[in-house]
Amino acid sequence: MQELRFAFGPFVLDPGAGTLLRGDDPVAVGYRGMKLLEALVGRPGEILGKGDLMDAAWPGMAVEEGNLTVQISQLRKLLGPAAGGGEWIVTVPRIGYRFLGSVEKRGDATRKPLPLPDKPSIAVLPFANIGNDPGQESFADGLTEDLITDLSRTAGLFVIARNSAFSYRGKPTDVRAIAADLGVRYLLTGSARRAAGRVRINAQLVDAVSGDHLWAERFDRALDDIFAVQDEVTGRIVEALLGHLRAPLPRNRPSNIEAYDLCVRARKLMDDTPQSAREAHLMLTRAILLDPDYAEAYRWLAMNHWMGRVHSGGPTKPDRSIALELARKAVALDPNDAGCRWVLAYLLAYERSFAEADAEFARAIVLDPNEADTFAALSDIMVLAGRIEEGLEHIAKAFRLNPYPASWYYLTLGQAHYAARDYHAAVETLRRDETYSTSSRRFLAASLAQLGRLDEARAEAELFLVGNPHFTTRHWAETEPFRDAATLEHFIDGYRKAGLPD
Repeated sequence: MQELRFAFGPFVLDPGAGTLLRGDDPVAVGYRGMKLLEALVGRPGEILGKGDLMDAAWPGMAVEEGNLTVQISQLRKLLGPAAGGGEWIVTVPRIGYRFLGSVEKRGDATRKPLPLPDKPSIAVLPFANIGNDPGQESFADGLTEDLITDLSRTAGLFVIARNSAFSYRGKPTDVRAIAADLGVRYLLTGSARRAAGRVRINAQLVDAVSGDHLWAERFDRALDDIFAVQDEVTGRIVEALLGHLRAPLPRNRPSNIEAYDLCVRARKLMDDTPQSAREAHLMLTRAILLDPDYAEAYRWLAMNHWMGRVHSGGPTKPDRSIALELARKAVALDPNDAGCRWVLAYLLAYERSFAEADAEFARAIVLDPNEADTFAALSDIMVLAGRIEEGLEHIAKAFRLNPYPASWYYLTLGQAHYAARDYHAAVETLRRDETYSTSSRRFLAASLAQLGRLDEARAEAELFLVGNPHFTTRHWAETEPFRDAATLEHFIDGYRKAGLPD
């Protein structure tokens, strides 16, 4: 999972960080130029057609070919002459361009190895679906997610979050390499099959340091016993790692297996396109009809409403009110679920019920000290409260628990960097491929503006407004849950310098 860097002449290009260094000095390359350079140095000596290069720098956009010519010209000026006085990038008439330099590919030396926590640490890799039925994939995924959640609620363990665990789906299971990449000692692997009203599960717990199998078992049970099997697997792992059994807090379980499947499938769709989010809405609504007491379905339906993707045009005030009502229902049904608690806390903060929100965040952390999303969401709220150092600490903890997270973690980190006036770090974070989105551009534009890079800032602001044509700084300031006037003014100052409308 290490990212590649490219070394040529005195330069090192780090696409993941969006940086180009000449020795130890950064070279100011714009976003489009960075994408073009990445495409060229990634295939040295090859002729890249103009269409391929334009797709790399302007994906999905119709732009004039002259834009490519201008960007290549700027790159040549920034790179200067190659050894011997030639050019790094040569033109192939009527076809495209070619990079002539010798390129050395390097691993990501900028990412330090993650130290092992001071408690037993574990990642649950996605259970394989051995039935070869794509329709059963959600069952194996749901099993994996539930085991992660159950282990995560054990205070004596350090548990890697779902998003990072699922980043290894379909990849070779190199136990030592994966454990080292995630900074854990133990891995749980397994497989699941559901057929004819029965379920067969194989699970193995491996010590990645010694290579020993600490525990392995096969379960062949009636489908109705699936959640009892999950509890048994969790108990056996906790016993193996901590030396004792534990009585888990009661957990809200679905009474209908179809509702369970619908909820797992909907969870995957929510962060995608508005159309898929609307599909998720239908699935979650159906899940609640099948099982009116299923807390997890209410939790995700609340988030789907709050994100404003249930209806086209973004969130409305009724959407937000419905979301809060659904989140309260989820907590009422399962008061021991940290996920339901942090979702409620986040929505309460946006309603400016700050005391209640803070209490819910605190309760979520007590219930599940390994729930990375809690810390990421709390970082956002603390930064807007002016408690910036706390916000940075929370997002750092979220990344440690979830090294390969969803894109909103990077947006939250970039926002925290901006609030801390670390604008270079903000630009580096917000230009990562994992982060770069319409939503993140407002923070990127403000960071660039504070660095005096006004042309870049205004370009990012214009692109942000393409996706958010009705945006005004005034309305944004009214809707975001700021508690600190100085922090709010700092953001407004950056937006104005970048050219975003008042």
